[in-house]
Amino acid sequence: MAHHHGSTPAAWTAVVIALVGFTVGGIALVIGPSWPAFWVGCALIVVGPLVGKIMSSVGQSADSS
Repeated sequence: MAHHHGSTPAAWTAVVIALVGFTVGGIALVIGPSWPAFWVGCALIVVGPLVGKIMSSVGQSADSS
């Protein structure tokens, strides 16, 4: 069994969504603070791993080649 060790579309999607969440939350605190934007960033941080888990369970964990 090959171990992809995180280099799958599901893992990358989860990381990108969480990174966007951290960025949105950080910018919201610096420019305002803008609490609604901060909470949107927090929600994205939570949603990222959930999306990755869902993608992995529906078969997006294997390379598409």
